[in-house]
Amino acid sequence: MSKHWHPETRAIREQIPRSGQQEHSAPLYLTSSFVFDDTEQARALFADEISGNLYSRFTNPNPDEFVRKLCLLEGAESGVACATGMAAITLSLLGVLKAGDHLIAARDLFGSTHQILTRLLPRFGIEHSYVPIDDVAAYERAIRPNTRMILVETPSNPGLKLADLESLGKLAQAHDLLLNVDNTFATPWLQNPLALGAHLVTHSATKFIDGQGRVMGGAVLGQGPVMDEIRWFARQTGPSLSPFNAWVLSKSLETLHVRMDRHCDNALHIAQALEDLPGLSFVRHPERPSHPQHELARRQMRRGGAMVCFELAGGLEAGRRFLDRLQLCSLSANLGDSRTIATHPASTTHAKLSEEDRQAVGITPGLIRLSVGLEHPDDILEDLQQALEQTG
Repeated sequence: MSKHWHPETRAIREQIPRSGQQEHSAPLYLTSSFVFDDTEQARALFADEISGNLYSRFTNPNPDEFVRKLCLLEGAESGVACATGMAAITLSLLGVLKAGDHLIAARDLFGSTHQILTRLLPRFGIEHSYVPIDDVAAYERAIRPNTRMILVETPSNPGLKLADLESLGKLAQAHDLLLNVDNTFATPWLQNPLALGAHLVTHSATKFIDGQGRVMGGAVLGQGPVMDEIRWFARQTGPSLSPFNAWVLSKSLETLHVRMDRHCDNALHIAQALEDLPGLSFVRHPERPSHPQHELARRQMRRGGAMVCFELAGGLEAGRRFLDRLQLCSLSANLGDSRTIATHPASTTHAKLSEEDRQAVGITPGLIRLSVGLEHPDDILEDLQQALEQTG
């Protein structure tokens, strides 16, 4: 494959070798295991002297193709496909950290990631410290002798706050730490953390990478020896992505650039229009100048993404009335779909956080998270406007 080809071309043309059937689209390999030519080949495969397929828990052509495409888009050396995005997050942590280690995390994290840090990692003797996502000095102050990793998601879920990846990459390098970035909201089409100094990138492929709410999946991508640790952990524990889901996600990557460009156009149109409507305390989208970190978004993202969040001045009851009056937009805890989705984080995705923790990251009772889909933007806006008018 030519290195001069553009990323979208490489995502389309990267494919596993054709079989004797000369298929144009990669076939499905729905098998749990593979046969060996002879005992010597089997020995060499298990000794890692040669590459090939052994067992679908850790080698299968369909997940391998999906990972290769993602690596091309992210600029990663290697990766591991996982069954879900949370499996990917867990793998990126437990595959590297050990008892006695400490990690620094931005406080603005997805609710399940927060649960892993506060309830799961302590079982294995792994400590964490929370810092404000946008305060680089706070990350440095939190470093301890046993710190090994910095964990951020940017833009954050659901408040769309940004971490300064270049500054954190330099900080990680200066202190021999790993920078682990959840790139789910941006996707590799809009942001490449590895190019800015990250060592690991995680994705919930369930979201924009699939893009149509069909299958679940995740991936951990990275550079250097750390990926050897992660691959070993994944091989033993088996958070495997099914061949069928991998086949779907690999096909989805072929249209990622087209879909994300339309998502971004729609989201920017919606955010701009919402800023002019009464009854909202704020509207946040990284591509709008009104976003507090707009300049940072311009430096490290190609576009602002598909997510918009806004706060209803009337709080919890106003939020419920608004959501119940939507007609086109779906009510769901998912995001990244071709269909526009509205979510109330305080009572769903981040409900298990304490009120104090929610307030610390700006998840107020009136906050609405909007995953802007691919419908005509005027139809999306019309639905939002009629719901706001009825909310009062």
